[in-house]
Amino acid sequence: MAASTALISSTPRAFASAKSSSLAASSISKPQSQTLTFPKSFTGLRLPSPSRSISLSRRSHSAKSFAVKASAELPLVGNVAPDFEAEAVFDQEFIKVKLSEYIGKKYVILFFYPLDFTFVCPTEITAFSDRHAEFEALNTEVLGVSVDSVFSHLAWVQTDRKSGGLGDLKYPLVSDVTKSISKSYGVLIPDQGIALRGLFIIDKEGVIQHSTINNLAIGRSVDETKRTLQALQFVQDNPDEVCPAGWKPGEKSMKPDPKLSKEYFSAI
Repeated sequence: MAASTALISSTPRAFASAKSSSLAASSISKPQSQTLTFPKSFTGLRLPSPSRSISLSRRSHSAKSFAVKASAELPLVGNVAPDFEAEAVFDQEFIKVKLSEYIGKKYVILFFYPLDFTFVCPTEITAFSDRHAEFEALNTEVLGVSVDSVFSHLAWVQTDRKSGGLGDLKYPLVSDVTKSISKSYGVLIPDQGIALRGLFIIDKEGVIQHSTINNLAIGRSVDETKRTLQALQFVQDNPDEVCPAGWKPGEKSMKPDPKLSKEYFSAI
């Protein structure tokens, strides 16, 4: 694999100023056409569709207590998520998905995977679908993204799981044929034209609060994604608290203070 594995931790809370939002938006380059080359380990249906333009924008975000201001440069954690509008497949139909339509309403789990009709990918995609109700209960939508066309997505959804397909999914699969979305989230492998296994948790105000990026051969954990989402929601509901390592709902949290934190340490 050409790309190395990276792991980016979440921050408790963050905001982006109008100035940093403007700089971030201007730094996103326009999609460029390029020849797709795929690693030998990936084979499958290639059904390209005409490229469509993706709208990318950033919005300002107000601060709360215990907030950390991030710059407009990478990492994306702490900054407003790049907006996009693209075609997707949901319930075996073609639909439009626009990230900003979720702002103010839901949290979003946005995850990228390399290609349709591959091997690790369907295990992740179906795992999120099978547990979609758990994320729904947390007021969260799941969106899957790859560089494949909606026609490829549709063919994969219409393929039985026992044959390496997906079957019906409970969330949309977004088509990033222009690679603009993958590029704006920093997960595109330019020389291969596919995305690393990037996963982003975006809060209701559109700020990226968590990111993980795995190399192509390493699948992700739905359990850990849910746990991190729950920790994020807890610290946003309780801005004077932080979550220690491995925290789960119902467990003891911590005060971010030299003296008050001793209450937690003395209890473990």
